[in-house]
Amino acid sequence: MTKRLLAALVIGTAAMLSACGSTQVPGTEPMAPVNPQPPDFREITTAPQAEGGGTCDVEGSLRPGAQPKPGAMPPGSTMAAIVANGRVRVGVDQNTYLFGFRNPSTGELEGFDIDVAREIARDLFGDPNKVELRSVTASERIPALQNKQVDMIVRTFSATCERRKSVDFSSVYYEATQQILAVRNSGIASGADLAGKRVCVVHGTTSPAPLFTLPQRPKVLGVSNWTDCLAALQQGHVDAISADYPILVGLVAQDRNLEIVGETIGTGAYAVGVPKGTDDLVRFVNGVLDRMRADGTWRAIYTKRLADLGPPPNPPVPKYTG
Repeated sequence: MTKRLLAALVIGTAAMLSACGSTQVPGTEPMAPVNPQPPDFREITTAPQAEGGGTCDVEGSLRPGAQPKPGAMPPGSTMAAIVANGRVRVGVDQNTYLFGFRNPSTGELEGFDIDVAREIARDLFGDPNKVELRSVTASERIPALQNKQVDMIVRTFSATCERRKSVDFSSVYYEATQQILAVRNSGIASGADLAGKRVCVVHGTTSPAPLFTLPQRPKVLGVSNWTDCLAALQQGHVDAISADYPILVGLVAQDRNLEIVGETIGTGAYAVGVPKGTDDLVRFVNGVLDRMRADGTWRAIYTKRLADLGPPPNPPVPKYTG
């Protein structure tokens, strides 16, 4: 008896038993889909605010003052409360290779953002390991700060005028451009080729915004994490992915059948997010970032974590507005 015929008989028998109101026969339970869609896979029909959109100065931040010594934070400050807790709680990613991912060999979270978080812990405590890394999705970043689940977010987080209504930001510590990722020889070579195509992005990011400005907008589909986008592309649920260039490089490292194509369609500028109204913490974090730029730490982290992107550039110049 062929496997196809056996399958047909099993399905037919199950259908008859169901019609008769009988209990399902063991072994005839519905099988899980062979090619399931990623979790939270749905169309995005409204564009978020683009980076640089609005009337505020999205990259401006507060100038650091005299930086306190580790473990000796000013009494009553936001930093003193963090030190009193014994750990700084930082919202990070665990699904974006190069920036925040779980090393399968060690089980530890690693990446450029993770190292930035550890440098902040170093200047708070004198110990880079006094950090509690909490995995959050992109759409959970602002609620995690508002609900005091974390002290700060270091997770490819770009400031926008809309986001600044809810949280505050440090100076920019990484700049990126947004591009397109597709299967090699797919016929997609630019933004113009996305017309009528399905493009994957992550909910809660600014990545959908540039896609809505294309002359012929593609169908924009969102998921929870960039690795879900990778799975969706591999399984044929989407035709392309659009994200910041270093994120796409991380996806290519996981699947060499993919290639980054086309022109830049957007920009990204990552900053540390902190609870609204914690000006002292903003100034402290900016002091940490200034120290990293000056003493070579930023370039050392870049060389260690982002070597796939090429030689380290100069770190972004901070823009202080107060």
